[in-house]
Amino acid sequence: MDRSDVTLERMRTFVRVAERGSLSAVARELGVGQSTVTRHLRELEDAVGVPLLSRTTRRVTMTDEGSRYYADSVQILRLVEQAGDEARGTRGASAGTIRISCTAALGVLHVSRLIFAFQDRYPDIGVDLSLTDERIDLVREGVDIALRLGPLTDSSMKLRALGQSRRLLVAAPAYLAARGRPAVPQDLPGHEGIRMSNIAGSDTLALQGPGGERHAVPFGGRFRVDHGLAAREALVAGRGIAPAHHWLVDDLLAAGRLEVILPDYAPPPIPLSMLIVPEHAGIARVRLLVDFLAERIRGIPGIEKPR
Repeated sequence: MDRSDVTLERMRTFVRVAERGSLSAVARELGVGQSTVTRHLRELEDAVGVPLLSRTTRRVTMTDEGSRYYADSVQILRLVEQAGDEARGTRGASAGTIRISCTAALGVLHVSRLIFAFQDRYPDIGVDLSLTDERIDLVREGVDIALRLGPLTDSSMKLRALGQSRRLLVAAPAYLAARGRPAVPQDLPGHEGIRMSNIAGSDTLALQGPGGERHAVPFGGRFRVDHGLAAREALVAGRGIAPAHHWLVDDLLAAGRLEVILPDYAPPPIPLSMLIVPEHAGIARVRLLVDFLAERIRGIPGIEKPR
């Protein structure tokens, strides 16, 4: 083989295997057999003339030559994508697929509807929406954009602050009728708390008072859960009190199925951010979705301007 056999298809396969570290995972992602992935890699290495990947029974890693080739390949593929956008002019953004990851409950209740509106405006753009509360590796999982609640530490991604998610202390009327309504934060340790098991320190509840004073009160309970929608169901079922994002319970509050307690004492808001893979930020369809979400996300109940 010669350099003319370095095709974009083979290069894309190599890039995804390098990112995921698994031939079988990439085969599933591309919808082809693992033998096809193996053949693409072998043909690319033959054309380049050096081994790009080191294979073991458990893992595929890049050689030193492969690491250098990977960095150049990512730039080449990005330029090819952008060149296609520019050649198609205004139509360039209206084709292709965007992969987005989102905090699960927020995605189910609100972001999915924003994506429907985005696709109504751009009907030829496909969107793959992945819902997870795990802090995934965007590059490894082939994700373009991620919406995340909470502090972020991944400095390799482009960060766009979307706002602050306001939180409230809520409970069902039936629970309050049976157990009484807390009048001050110091009453909370005597109540059942619904806690998130995937959040560190959930056995202590931080609250800010009307004068800006801060309170930290013990917060216990028999039910812990790692998903916001399950916490929402527990609240409706009268299982206890919980700090909840406004967007998680706004419809239940409006319907009278939940009530705000200690309204003068609020848990601190949580930052909502968008992470963007830098190499994908210049792709027209990705830019469109980034700008669309940044504009519309503040229409979600309880999402306030960034501080």
